Amino acid sequence: MPAEWERQESTLIAWPHNKNDWPGRFENIPDVFAQIISQISKVQKVKILIQHNLVKKNIYPLLRKYKAKLKNIFFITIKTDRVWTRDSGPIYVVNKNKKILLDWKFNAWAKYNNYKYDNAINKKLNKIKNLELIKPKFKIQKKFKDIVLEGGSIDVNGKGTIITTKECLLSKVQQRNPGLKKKDIESIFNKYLGAKNTIWLNKGIAGDDTHGHIDDIARFVDTNKIFLAYEYNKKDKNFKPLDENYKILNISKDQNGKKITIIKLPMPKPIFIEKTRVPASYLNFYIANKIVLVPVFKDKNDKKVLKIFKRNFRNRKIIPIDCLDLIWGFGAIHCMTQQEPALN
Repeated sequence: MPAEWERQESTLIAWPHNKNDWPGRFENIPDVFAQIISQISKVQKVKILIQHNLVKKNIYPLLRKYKAKLKNIFFITIKTDRVWTRDSGPIYVVNKNKKILLDWKFNAWAKYNNYKYDNAINKKLNKIKNLELIKPKFKIQKKFKDIVLEGGSIDVNGKGTIITTKECLLSKVQQRNPGLKKKDIESIFNKYLGAKNTIWLNKGIAGDDTHGHIDDIARFVDTNKIFLAYEYNKKDKNFKPLDENYKILNISKDQNGKKITIIKLPMPKPIFIEKTRVPASYLNFYIANKIVLVPVFKDKNDKKVLKIFKRNFRNRKIIPIDCLDLIWGFGAIHCMTQQEPALN
């Protein structure tokens, strides 16, 4: 599986339609999506999943408002339950200059009942794309079963190291794959993603309804460098788990046995919407060709974090995106995007 900073052919995004995901704030969400799509369209193709053709007439004025490069935008009519294509959409791997689409099973984070459309996205996409499609399976109690894996639960350096959390993939809470043990998951990573080396952090952040996704806490930004979420306030709920993750990462090695460079990113102050803590984190950024889209929250740490991004992505433009409304859906920029690698 290529790293996110490697050259991309396109980005997959689903247009928002499920008002239940942002109760009371949905009217602001199409604007946020249009802003993100427009920025990406300036550097690569964007494929937008829509419920039906009629919605295009509402989308085009928004894309023009944010000066999107319209010739890079393609609409695909495929129904979705939600917009989080990082988890429901295809994960691409490259094998000897051949692109393969992995169709992992999606079950709405083992939490929600409505995921029929989301689980069918990849098969429908592949009818258009017509790549080799592989449905990952594993033998559990003498039966081969489809494997549940969300893109937001893993991050790779493109060289054979993958990072994930025990909370998401090994916990009995929101259990994705009953019967799978740590060594089983590692062998699945090896077989399907080419990862020889797995780093297991412990837990994700407070408010994360996926129960421990990695893309809120730790992300590779180079083959041997990781941005890590860190909470400096010892009284905050996130202090202990994020400090534990730092200690684990500090003694972890990459696929060559080399120590990993850790760059701490502070957390924004806790954000509550309607008395619910939301999973606001600067780690939910998206790397596209020539740009990095970074979530910001009108927080005093926004500026500090953007400086860290600028220092570490010298060849890419850093673009802040206000995610204060978006995060009410319990996801941000990385959750709503899924990259398709380009073949060199």
